[in-house]
Amino acid sequence: MTGDFSASDLRQLEQLGISAAEAERQLDLLLNPPPSIRLDRPCRIGDGIRRLEASQYPERIELFESAARRGRLSRLVPASGAASRMFKSLLPFLNDAGEPGRKELERRVGRGGRSAADLLTLVDQIDRFAFSGALDRAAQRRGQSLSQLVREEAYVMLCRLLLTDAGLNYAELPKALIEFHRYPEGARTALEEQLVEASATTVDAGRISRNHFTVAPGFESRFGAELEPIQSRQARLGVELRIGLSTQDRCSDTLAIGPDRRPFRLDDGTLLLRPAGHGALIENLGALGGDLVFLKNIDNILPERLQAAPVRWKKILCGTLLDLERRIHGWIRRLEPSDLAIAPLAPCFDFLAAELGSAAPAALRGAPAERQRAFLLERLRRPLRVCGVVPNQGEPGGGPFWVQGPDQRLTLQIVERTQVDAQSEAQRQIWSAATHFNPVDMVCSLRDPEGIAYDLRRFMDPRAVLVAKKSHQGRELLALERPGLWNGAMADWNTVFVEVPAETFAPVKTVFDLLRPEHQSEA
Repeated sequence: MTGDFSASDLRQLEQLGISAAEAERQLDLLLNPPPSIRLDRPCRIGDGIRRLEASQYPERIELFESAARRGRLSRLVPASGAASRMFKSLLPFLNDAGEPGRKELERRVGRGGRSAADLLTLVDQIDRFAFSGALDRAAQRRGQSLSQLVREEAYVMLCRLLLTDAGLNYAELPKALIEFHRYPEGARTALEEQLVEASATTVDAGRISRNHFTVAPGFESRFGAELEPIQSRQARLGVELRIGLSTQDRCSDTLAIGPDRRPFRLDDGTLLLRPAGHGALIENLGALGGDLVFLKNIDNILPERLQAAPVRWKKILCGTLLDLERRIHGWIRRLEPSDLAIAPLAPCFDFLAAELGSAAPAALRGAPAERQRAFLLERLRRPLRVCGVVPNQGEPGGGPFWVQGPDQRLTLQIVERTQVDAQSEAQRQIWSAATHFNPVDMVCSLRDPEGIAYDLRRFMDPRAVLVAKKSHQGRELLALERPGLWNGAMADWNTVFVEVPAETFAPVKTVFDLLRPEHQSEA
């Protein structure tokens, strides 16, 4: 396959840190996509999902607090995604040749116009959005006001001020920098609200909170400018906010192919290499060198007045992880001595199946003790994550499932709809039968019993990729997207699902989610 790449191609790849073997592997995956993931059944309470008893909460919280005091905790928030999807239905108006007023928009709504209906909702509810003050100031810089634009039905201009660099430029900014919630002293961005929540969950005995955000290339300075006043405002919390930023490494970029099934090239003949999706952030997570790391979506954040419930459940999830980590490390220490007499193996097999959902092959029980011990150690010595899941309320995204691997072994996985074979009625039925949803609220244990960080790349499923139809400057292509961060990139982790209440989950996928009661001010 090396004939697909010239000497200059190999130099281009080498400059990005991509080996020829990796390029060939990617090209093979593009030409021969792996089969879809195979669902066995959805996880349910008592079958892959735990429902904790209230009597367990105090002990779990105490375990969390002990680890927090010792500085074991940090937080990673992927924050590189652009907010353009939040405003997707409004973007067509940026190219509207006219200036449709209310009557014209109402006519479009009558013809089934979703975008027109959304624009009218934006206009009618504009004062309820936390960013309305900033939008008004943007209008005033042009000699107008927000109320004037609404009164004069200058709706396209309002969209341009909101979404383009004529004003707030929200369609191009990362979602982290969008003003989500209103307070008497001013609006707060999703970024600031995340740090307020972090100040209650990742604080050590020295009152230091460690946080890391992944950002899109080119936005590092913008994030830095936003963080300085945030740290000043949040000094009232009595916490020192230590914040790191990183971007997705270019060595994780992937190839694409054109309709001719050859590597897609730019006009100058060089290879097109694209960011490979958020699964590549496993490299950023590993580079943190963290011990216990909370992981959460940037848009799943409540205003400060409602953060008590998610903070409490983060503590409970972390305590659950710590309880499991303690028992896992105990088994590892008992199994590693060569004298197997001190380590009865049957209880460890039971622990692995009951606590980690990882049943051993039946034939292994009759194998020599040394082979059994090797299997148990291999299954126990790996990263651990405890994931909160909420009752399914129809939100878009993935969920917890039992998945059958190529070796027929069942594992607990977070699965996205795009991973499921849409042509299979049986697989669609299993997907539709899911009772719970993954809100991406988890805590991860990343070190072994000796305190040495696991190499997270060893626990990825490199074939859990998605080949997607895309385009570049009007030319069609097939792009390769790496395993998602909490899907294939964590496929070989030990995984535990715990039910958490719906009140901990408040995603903002579209701008109109900000009109939900939980995102509105008390006034």
